[in-house]
Amino acid sequence: MLRLFDMLYIVPSPIGNLGDITLRAIEVLKNVDLILAEDTRTTSVLLNHYKLQKDLTPYHQFNEHKVLQHLVEQMLQGKKMALMTDAGTPGISDPAFLLVRECLKNEIKVECLPGATAFVPALVNSGLPINSFVFEGFLPLKKGRQTMMKKLALEERTMVFYESPMRLVKTLTDFIEYFGPERQCSVSRELTKMFEENKRGTLVEVLDYFKKKNVRGEIVIVVAGKN
Repeated sequence: MLRLFDMLYIVPSPIGNLGDITLRAIEVLKNVDLILAEDTRTTSVLLNHYKLQKDLTPYHQFNEHKVLQHLVEQMLQGKKMALMTDAGTPGISDPAFLLVRECLKNEIKVECLPGATAFVPALVNSGLPINSFVFEGFLPLKKGRQTMMKKLALEERTMVFYESPMRLVKTLTDFIEYFGPERQCSVSRELTKMFEENKRGTLVEVLDYFKKKNVRGEIVIVVAGKN
């Protein structure tokens, strides 16, 4: 049986296919006292799939400041916790930083398990150079967006972004304005799921393609750096 210490475990969850979770992650989830979940309903689906019955409590961007100290106090009293997000690795465009930092300040051991994160398969299968890349996550919606675009237009490394389906066309349009229509890119959606799709080409080709579609699912955009 896996022996857990009094600590926080960062546990990646599948980004689509429920089979994409490690045996070690399942063992950790079996043995912790409490699971912190971005959305308890989503995490419950995964736990039920693996017949795991555990106590869950919400931990997300809207309550992380409020519950932070209470969670740390519980861990200092001996509770073992696992932090999970709806999909992928906590801390990658999802809450984790504040809790990890506070645990380390209080000498609580933190261990991050390896596992799923959406940008890695999207980057690898993009066909673009991956020896050096930069992960930008979600771009600013309004304030600072233009400044960021101008800065990224000079970036020579491959760039990786997350985007929502409803903003995909706008973001590709902005990329064309600042990067030029012939810049190579790849858009991945529904990764690991039945309807996974990877569309590659120039920015203008990919934009024309998605303008004609009703886009669903989580989106990863990979864009070539400046030559």
